Amino acid sequence: MPIRNDPYGQFKFRVKLGDDTDEGFAAGFAEVDGLATSIKFSEYRNGNDAENHVRKIANVNSTDDVTLTRGVIGDLRLFQWLDATRDGDFDPRTVVIVLMDERGADACSWILHNAQPTKWVGPTLSGKGGGDVAMEKLTFVAHSIDFRNA
Repeated sequence: MPIRNDPYGQFKFRVKLGDDTDEGFAAGFAEVDGLATSIKFSEYRNGNDAENHVRKIANVNSTDDVTLTRGVIGDLRLFQWLDATRDGDFDPRTVVIVLMDERGADACSWILHNAQPTKWVGPTLSGKGGGDVAMEKLTFVAHSIDFRNA
């Protein structure tokens, strides 16, 4: 795939939750937040180094928590995954987030390995009207994250 000069838009993406009953991608997510990983470095200097300066040595790495946001549609799969985890039935999954180009073709993807739910937040409800959509959020942890071009 050739490298583009223009960046992709952030508004066309799909999310696959990695459960066995999911024949394709889960629909209706409005936002994915927290796609990040970081590497910690240790400072080290030999006692006999000629230069009085530390070296930076790569140490452990970590992946941030990822949050999926969508409108409440009555699909219970997200809450059932969280509920099973709460009950001790750990079901780590591979979650795939695919960014698409303007034509709808896959451009790149983020693969989250051994993802497990850690928090669910229900919608904020208000009787004031206004037509806002009721949104729910699922936050999960992952052991690692990989990035791939299509």
